[in-house]
Amino acid sequence: MGSVEALAAAARLGPYFAWEPWDGDAGWRPLSELLDERVVGERVRAAHDTLVRMSGLDRRAVGERAVASITFLGLASRLLSPLLAAAAVGGALPLPAFDRLWWRPAPGGPMPMAYRELAAVPCAAEPPGVVAASLAETATARLVEPVLEVFRRRFGLSPLVLRGNVASALGGACGMIADQVPEHAARAAGIVGQALLQEPLLGTAELVRPDPGRDRWFLVRRNCCLYYRIPGGGTCGDCVLTGPQERRRHWDAVLAR
Repeated sequence: MGSVEALAAAARLGPYFAWEPWDGDAGWRPLSELLDERVVGERVRAAHDTLVRMSGLDRRAVGERAVASITFLGLASRLLSPLLAAAAVGGALPLPAFDRLWWRPAPGGPMPMAYRELAAVPCAAEPPGVVAASLAETATARLVEPVLEVFRRRFGLSPLVLRGNVASALGGACGMIADQVPEHAARAAGIVGQALLQEPLLGTAELVRPDPGRDRWFLVRRNCCLYYRIPGGGTCGDCVLTGPQERRRHWDAVLAR
């Protein structure tokens, strides 16, 4: 299976897993623009504006660094979720490259992304560790880490927090795959679990399977995305600051669906 077929299989899981074929429309912007601190600043300002408008909070109450961290988390999810699903569900891992990917600004929801002529490696028969190593080398290190470095420099964010966001993006995608196509849950969890044992994500988080009889894993981070710093934000289900009882209630609610 090639990249087109594998990405089409991923896209069937919903908009957060979808990359669309690039059509040359002038509205698409090269992904490499997100290596420019000015463009990253533009994206964070847009997210800040949206959050203030939707929450009704005073702009000064919404810290820029927290918004930047959340913005990066969303971007990491859009870069990695389609690739994880393509590998786990579609049986092939696309090999992303900055000059083959485009993005389009959007006021809300998942940021539209497009691709053109991506190579792919078949991986349906490969052990999870092999797939995770390929994902780490081709996507996490070569695609996400350069963008992470821009966010780190521009907003003074800790690389540990940002890499935790990368882990959270993979964990979230793993959970969504399990909920939508449970027959692929173990495969997705195997890949993500192995990715968390390798650089650059080593030590950022772990996957937990609270019910041995269910193929449903949950991520537990070892740091926080800073969302709690936004008034009324609270903590996420995978956050290191989430207490064990609250975490268990979250897991039980998901498993009861």
